[in-house]
Amino acid sequence: MKKLLVLALVLAPVCAFAQKFGHIDSSSIIQIMPEYTQAQSELETLEKQYQDELNYLQEELKKKSEDYQAQAETLPDNVKQRREQELNELYEKINKFYNESDMNLRNTSAQKMQAITDKIRKAIQEVGDEGSYICIFDSADGMIPYVSTTATTDVTELVKAKLGIK
Repeated sequence: MKKLLVLALVLAPVCAFAQKFGHIDSSSIIQIMPEYTQAQSELETLEKQYQDELNYLQEELKKKSEDYQAQAETLPDNVKQRREQELNELYEKINKFYNESDMNLRNTSAQKMQAITDKIRKAIQEVGDEGSYICIFDSADGMIPYVSTTATTDVTELVKAKLGIK
């Protein structure tokens, strides 16, 4: 029994060194994925649409404000109050639109990136299973302070191949 225990203790470090570890750079993979390029294009289009609408609303506010200021001295008090209220409502409408469009843009971006990272994660798992890797580290992840590129195998190209990209 003692001999078995000693043998296990002696072989444990040898077995640990025989394990395979890999690393990837997910940011380099993401940058060349067609899904990422398409997502960026869609987000830019959406952002431009929001910006165009915001510019339209701001121009409308500017015009109404200038008209009001030009006529303010000659307007009756009840008309002044109505126009001031109209300007305040338009200003609030612009702020609300800006906040909603910003939130929608961030949510849309997060959804698109989640789909991309899920696809990469699946490819990493497949490469890990096929290559019998114990662990694959992501050198692009800020949580990992150090990944030795000499003690691990770079499987970035295998993940790219799994995703069908070069």
